[in-house]
This record gives sequence, C-alpha cells and structure tokens, in this order.
Amino acid sequence: MSSQPSQKDSSSPVGRNWFARGWGSPAVRYVLLMLLLAVVGYIAYLDHTVRSQFEGNRWALPAQVYARPLELVPDARISGTQFAEELQMLGYRQTGGERLTGSYARNGNEFQVVTRPFTFGDGRESSVALRAVFSGDRLVSLQHLGSGKPLALARFDPVLIGKIYPAHNEDRVFVRLKEVPAPLIKALLVVEDRNFREHHGVDPIAVARALWVDVRAREMVQGGSTLTQQLVKNFFLSNERTMTRKLKEAIMSWQLEWHYEKDEILEAYCNEIYLGQSGKHAIHGFGRASWFYFRRPLSDLQLPELALLVGLVRGPSYYDPRRHPVRALARRNQVLQIMAEQGGITDAQARAAQAAPLGVTAKAASSAALSPAFIDLVRRQLRRDYQEQDLNSAGLQILTTLDPLVQNAVAGAIKSRVESLEKQQRLPAGSLEGAAIVTSSDGGEVLAVAGGRDADSAGFNRVLDARRPIGSLVKPAVYLTALANPKKYTLISLLDDGPLTLKNPGGQPWRPSNYDRQFHGWVPLKTALARSYNLATVRLGMGVGVKNVLHTMASLGVKEKLKPYPSVLLGAAELTPFEVTQMYQTLASGGFNTPLRAIREVLSREGKPLRSYDVTVKQAFDPAPVYLLNRALQDVMHSGTGVSLYSRAPWSWSVAGKTGTTDDLRDSWFAGFTGDRLAVVWMGRDDNRSTGLSGATGALQAWGDVMLRIGAQPLRLEAPKGIEWVWIDQQTRLRSMEGCAGAVQMPFMRGSAPAAMAPCFEDPATPADDVGDALNNAVNKAVDWLDEVVQ
Repeated sequence: MSSQPSQKDSSSPVGRNWFARGWGSPAVRYVLLMLLLAVVGYIAYLDHTVRSQFEGNRWALPAQVYARPLELVPDARISGTQFAEELQMLGYRQTGGERLTGSYARNGNEFQVVTRPFTFGDGRESSVALRAVFSGDRLVSLQHLGSGKPLALARFDPVLIGKIYPAHNEDRVFVRLKEVPAPLIKALLVVEDRNFREHHGVDPIAVARALWVDVRAREMVQGGSTLTQQLVKNFFLSNERTMTRKLKEAIMSWQLEWHYEKDEILEAYCNEIYLGQSGKHAIHGFGRASWFYFRRPLSDLQLPELALLVGLVRGPSYYDPRRHPVRALARRNQVLQIMAEQGGITDAQARAAQAAPLGVTAKAASSAALSPAFIDLVRRQLRRDYQEQDLNSAGLQILTTLDPLVQNAVAGAIKSRVESLEKQQRLPAGSLEGAAIVTSSDGGEVLAVAGGRDADSAGFNRVLDARRPIGSLVKPAVYLTALANPKKYTLISLLDDGPLTLKNPGGQPWRPSNYDRQFHGWVPLKTALARSYNLATVRLGMGVGVKNVLHTMASLGVKEKLKPYPSVLLGAAELTPFEVTQMYQTLASGGFNTPLRAIREVLSREGKPLRSYDVTVKQAFDPAPVYLLNRALQDVMHSGTGVSLYSRAPWSWSVAGKTGTTDDLRDSWFAGFTGDRLAVVWMGRDDNRSTGLSGATGALQAWGDVMLRIGAQPLRLEAPKGIEWVWIDQQTRLRSMEGCAGAVQMPFMRGSAPAAMAPCFEDPATPADDVGDALNNAVNKAVDWLDEVVQ
C-alpha cells in the first residue's frame, strides 16, 4: 500500500508547477507590479525632493548688519585708545609684529596693521599693511608699512553689529568653496571621509563596518556616513537613528551625487554642518563657527584653529572648547595626528600645531546685536523697500551709519548715570529708565541708539516707541515762529511773564506757572527762552497763533498730528526721542530738513549693490531766523537752564540746547548739538511716576557724560545772508556803539534792529581813545556791507 505525501514538495514536478502557477497568477503579478511602482514612485519622490530643495537658495541666510567703516585720514579726530577699541571689536589679533591679515602690533600710540579686504558698494577694498601714529586725539601719521609712503586714506572692514534672523534661528555665514582654507578641506576629508572623491554617496566599506558593529550591539551605535550622507541627514532628514531613515539617507545620497558635482556637495556641507549653539541661534557652517569661536573670518584662521573646527564636527557639544577645553584639545590634536599620518601635513607642522593653545575667545562672539534698538530702527527703515522674507532669508549685507565707538560710549554713559541718579533720588532699583540717540548734526546719520538703561539688551525700544510729553523742548518751535516775523519780533523784544489765565472751552480755567513759581515781569525774548519762562512763552505762542506753531513743528519734521490746544505750547504734546531728534536736526542743519537715516547702502550676499540711501536735504526755513534761534539756544547753555554743563565741559563747545521738564518731574529731557554731534536724552519711569529730576538735573547730566566720552567739535554758527550785527544798549534796547557802557552786540535780521540811538556813555572798562576806534570799526563794517551789496 503506497503512502500519499501530506504536502506538496516544491522540488517535485508537481510542486514546481504549483509554484510557477502561484507566482504567475494575475493577482500576484499585480501585487508585485504595484510594489515595484510604489518603490519607483518613492525613489522618484525622493529624487524630486533632493533636486527641488537643493537647487536655488538652499538656506535662509540672515541679513548681516554692519556699522560704518572706519576711515583713517591724516589729522582724523581719533585717539590711539579708540583705534585699539575699534580693532578689538573687529576681531583683529594683536601680534608681536607678524604680518597676518586682520592683525596689528602696537607700541604705545604707534600701530602696524594689516587690514582685511571687504567688498563695499563702490568696489572691493584690498588688504593693506599700514603704520598709524596717534598723538592725543589726533592721527598724526598714516603710511604704507612697506614703502613708508604717505597714505591718503585707509578704509577698514566694518564691524558686524547684528543680524536679522530667519524664523528657524539658524545662523550661518555663507562661504564659497574657494574661500575655505585648503588645510580645513584636507583635514575634513582625511578625518570624516577619505574616499569622498571616489564613492557615489555611500561608502560600502564604511557601511559594512558600521553595520557589523550595529548587528553585534543590536542597536544603532556607529555610523559609517560619508560627507554626502551627513549633508543629506542635516539638510533633508531628522536625527533619528533607525534603519528606515538610514535607507532613505543612502538613496538620497546616491541621488545627490548623481545630480551634483563633488565640489558643490562639499561647499554645501561646509555651510550646513552644525557646529555649536549661541543662545537660541544654532551655529551652522565653518564660516559662522570661525566668528563664534575665534571672532575672526575663516580666511584668517591658522592650522591649529582649522583643525579644532574639523574636530567639532564629531560632536560640537561634547567637544565644546569653552566648556570642555581638555577634551577639545585632545580631539584637535587627534585631527592633526591623522592629517600627518595621511600626508596632509608634515610631522613638524603637526607638532607645532599641537603645541599651540586652543585660541578660542573667552566669551563667544554673541549673536546678540551691539545695539538692539539700532537694529530695530534699521529693520523698520528697510521695510519701506523690502519684504520681511527678503530681510531674514536673502543674506543681504546692510551697511549702516552706526559708529561703534559712539555706541559703546552712549551705552556706558546712560547706564552709569541712570544707576547713579536712581540711588541719588532713592528710587526703587531698576525703576529709572533712560534713552538716547546721537546723530551727525549736519547729515542726519544716526550714530548711536540706546533704547533703555541697558542698551545691549533687547526689549522695549524707548527711542522709537516711548511717547512722552516733551515739556520745554517744544519752546524752540514757538520762538522760531515768532522770529520768522522780524517786523514784530527780535531777540530783544519784550515779553510779559506775568500771571496768566486762559479759558478752556467747556472746562476749567488754565493758569500756567513757571518752574520756579515766580513771575518775572517784562523780559527780553532771548531771556525768556534761556530761562524757560512758561508764562512769557504761552503769551508769545498765543500771539503768533497755536496753529502756526504746529505748522512750524511739522516743518521741523514732526509728523504726529497735534491738536491746537494752548497747552501744547508748554510741551503737552507726546513725542518719541526719535521724533524730537528729527525736530532738532532741522535746527542743527540751519533750517534744512534732513530725514534721519540709519542705512547707507544694501548689498546682495555676493556684494553687489542693490540700493543706496543717500542724504536728502530740503530747505524748511529761511536760515536767518534759525540762526537767531540757535544763538538763543546757545544762551540757554551760557546763562540759562543748561549752564551747569559748563561746570565740567569746555566753554568753547558753545553748545546749543534746551532742557525739558514735565509736570511733577515725571520726564527729564535734554536736546542739544555741537559742531558735529546732536544728541537727545530722555529719563523717566515706565510707570509714569515722578523721578524728582528736571531736565537740568537728569537728562542734561547724561548728555554731558555722552559728549565728554565721545568728544565734540565747537559749534561755530556762521551768520547767513540777511543777518547783521548791531550794538544794542541793554537798558534801553536802542542802538548803541562799541565802547558805550552797557552795549552788547546782537544779531538781527536785516532791517529789524531799532533805529533810534541810545545815549552813549563811556564804558569804564574801555579807554576813551578806543571809543573813536569803535566808531571807526562800525563805519568800516557798514562800508564792507555796502561793498557786498554792490558786488
């Protein structure tokens, strides 16, 4: 009896027929076809992903915001100390005389410097070796270091003061492969991927070695990733350690190598690799890492520093040279040893580099801005011309007007003075705030901004956003409105500073008072301004018309729509320090309106000019009444509310300025300008409580601190056409002559000076013979004037 097989044998003819019939059935073939199409489709999808994301702009590059470039010319007003401070902010290395790009040697006030190249809007500035000698606050000699020939101009690369970041907070400085030092490329290849030039995205030998280790450990513990695979993982994928992700990584690596050249992949790797963390900003790429760890561009780094950067690829946190210097040093030396073993460097070079210190800066080059408030201003001005996406992703290079030396001085002065006054006034710790802005008095360039007592911290920008009553800072607009009508008002016109009551429509009577609670009777116009008499100012403002005063403010640059209430004449209007600065900028410019600007030009990431922000000037006033007002503002400082400045500042500065104080001493203001700088300072509390500070005891003191730190050129007002100087008897306010008792020389718009002559009594301090000389001088001046008219 034969037995029947219990199951089909696939090796028997019957089994083979069943096997063939099973796999050959339509259902099975359909399933296999669907699987094949799915695999092909998935590979095609990955291929599309690779090409679509890798082509074009691969990264959202933050905009780089630069300060003004330091330009040295013979006799420039800069000290050796200030020059050294600028070099340190630039990250220049002090050496013993070795001439390396971005380095300097110092011997007292003599410097030998090798500048860095930089691309400006008007072309590329090449590196130059120079010798600069300073004496006091002046540059007395500027020469080529090699030839000794005089150098007419040396323009340095600008200080990077901040960035405008993309939403993902990745920070990188894009570098072309040709800009990456050759030793770094050598180190990277021998340490991370020796077969990079030969493989097609995946190195089978390295993968097999890693796979064997993973199988034995029964988990993913070792990678065999090539540079291409590392790039794919960082650029396209996540950091999860699974077999699925590794398979996807291998496919995409092969596709990347299929579509792109090796050098293009290597360049992308150099810009994508993660190398550290600066607060919330991730440090990507060797270009940014060189600044983060060494505060120098990648092109300035030497072999030991380049080896350290390559060593960080394996683990930026584990080998962090600031937190784990011993571990980082060992890793760097290991990289150098591998380079020597592979023939990338000689043994002698390796030993010398291994003996070098790590060289990292004690503190990381912060991603925070030098002046967050200034960066805020730049961003707002750029929004007029650029979309937000362009600002935080196109890698724009923004060349600004900020002077880093002035910015540091302003930040330090405001912080120290606010802290001192806070203790003096016994205010709660941290309650007193301050804000300041400094501009060039002629061109309206913003040189420095402090948005709060701690100017280095981001937060509420009081310069741009704090609207506060400006107090007596409004008074120059009132007096300018009057002086523009010379038939009725001059600097010696008498104003009534007696009691005053005004009726408010449907409200309580308004009875303004002076700061000293006194009445001063009839006073000259210039005295009323110098001593900031409120009653005289209100009467003057009502006389010229409140609406006309508001029109003057608008012409000065105030864009805020203000209501024509009498209280606006005493500063009830709320303006920001920036708006006040624009107002006083027009006065400092002699009646020409120059919009404040923080940007000079915008370049593409390749350095091509995109947009230039030139100075725009519009005449807003006849220069003659502005000149008279500015002379009166100098009297504010010489004999009025600002006189305390000259207890510590040179009298020769001849500052023109105005203090401002609001009710209950809530706000302390000062706005003033010298021959080259205009600055506005505000002090107060964010809760609007009293500070106990007037404009003179608060903001003026900080203003003086700022100017003493940055230095100032004397303000020499030049009389424009239409101004004549006339001797005036102070008692009668009639014409007089030089040498007469009580006579002073005063400026007038031509034809507005009094015609009647006062009796002339010999000035006891003036010899009799000099009186005749004075008369002759007066005649000669008249003759000179006639000659000018004829010409």
